[in-house]
Amino acid sequence: MKYQVPVRVTCVVLSLALAACGRGSVTSPPSGALILNVQANSAAASWLMKSAGMFNGLGLRTKTGRVVWADVSSVESGAAVATMVTKARPDLWVPDSQVWADLAALNGIKMFQGDCVDTALSPLVIAMHKPIADALGYPARSLGWLDLGSLAGDASAWQYYSGGQFGKTLRFAHAHPGISGSGASALLAVVQAAKQQQQPVTAADIKQPVVQASLSAFESNIALFGSSTEQLAGVMVSRSIEYLGAAVLYESSIAAMGRDSDIVPVYPLEGTFMATHPACVNSAATAESQEAAVLFRTWLLGDKGQTLAAAAGFRPVSQSVKPIALTPDRGFDLAMPKLVLAPPAADSIVALQESWKAARKPINLVMVLDVSGSMAGAKITGMRSAAAQFVEQLANDDQLTLISFSTNINTLITAQRIETIRTTASSTIRGLQAGGNTALYDAVAAGQDAIKKTNSPRRTNIIVFLTDGNDTSSKSWKFDQKLLDYAKQNSTSVYTIGYGTDADFDKLNSIAQATNGSYYAGDAANIAAIYQDMSTAFGGGGGIGR
Repeated sequence: MKYQVPVRVTCVVLSLALAACGRGSVTSPPSGALILNVQANSAAASWLMKSAGMFNGLGLRTKTGRVVWADVSSVESGAAVATMVTKARPDLWVPDSQVWADLAALNGIKMFQGDCVDTALSPLVIAMHKPIADALGYPARSLGWLDLGSLAGDASAWQYYSGGQFGKTLRFAHAHPGISGSGASALLAVVQAAKQQQQPVTAADIKQPVVQASLSAFESNIALFGSSTEQLAGVMVSRSIEYLGAAVLYESSIAAMGRDSDIVPVYPLEGTFMATHPACVNSAATAESQEAAVLFRTWLLGDKGQTLAAAAGFRPVSQSVKPIALTPDRGFDLAMPKLVLAPPAADSIVALQESWKAARKPINLVMVLDVSGSMAGAKITGMRSAAAQFVEQLANDDQLTLISFSTNINTLITAQRIETIRTTASSTIRGLQAGGNTALYDAVAAGQDAIKKTNSPRRTNIIVFLTDGNDTSSKSWKFDQKLLDYAKQNSTSVYTIGYGTDADFDKLNSIAQATNGSYYAGDAANIAAIYQDMSTAFGGGGGIGR
């Protein structure tokens, strides 16, 4: 049976201004230009957007005389395969590595296999705040994939090395393996470390019990999953060291953080993968579009394109250009990694994603939804639809408690496995009606009350809390440190959504920050995307694990 990559995906389009610094540069395509649709993984997208700005300013033309205009968008490699199953394919595709073109071919998308050329190199590393690396003795002491996975799961060992100054546990993350190339590669590296072998692991290797156990142990200690490689890099920069101490990223992503960042690369002792960012021409595109794709790719491989790649933190494929951004004072070591793991076969990616169903740690989810009178109309309509879709994407083994609140608190579903109540939960959410006041603080506490009753070490405790206003009718709780301390009990993370302009940003953000959650400013236009982003962070979103 042909493997189908999950269709529900998160696509991140980077809003980076084009660096239009070439001869006769312009900011919009001239009339009659050939628009070259270029799709790239997020780690390469920033470089390619800057390159497109310079390339477009040159006014290069096809043989028919049309000006070529490169239009670059960012979509993670796994997400790209999923979308290309049913949607238009780009003229030029730049995934993390060739294996994604092979995986696309398994899904019937064979037009990217014949003409791929590597454009820039970057090893997969463990990005870590330098104070943590120093505490662990790196680089004098080597660290590996299994070391970090074990340390994230051993609070006493973490306290021994960290002295308690970076939080109670090491919070460790990687990108979603069903969406991101870096996420899938991270798990493949763990598999090879567990097998203690350098040659590529096969689908049969991944299915072995010892490998399954290693994957489960590793994944059980992951704090969150990024929706893209660069989104996860942004989290490391913007949040505290206690929120995220380490994450699996490409070396180039760390270089792009700039000199003010305290993030350094750890090169895993067991070896790692090298992203090659191949530019693959769509053989099914028109002959002129293929010509334009080759023009842009050739420019990328020239000195100007490779110099931009070097400035962006890549190791250029051109021998004449040096990797200028990877300086030793920031922890980069061009002699590393000592061992580059051979790329896997496409069927190994398939087996890995299937195995992730069992490896991913299930969540104990409490959804707390505001149904007060101010939610009436378009607000509750949008909320119901997005929240129901969110539930539909949860994994079978996830556990759901559903609470609605207005003047009073109402528990509608109590600690049920999603596999057994997916349809019922969706239907219940879609039937919610607005009315009454807002017992906001009592509802926050009610979420933790539900967590306490269902707490289990084999599940991650999550509260998703949505409201559109301020507290008007709480009887038992007020907003103070006592409420914040209670909300984060049982290692619970609270993800808050301020729905509409009347929501109290300060209080909702304080609750999220105090509990290692995140705050989202929501409205009718973006509420579905917010739930999609959260689903990805919990390991759903791409449908893997269902």
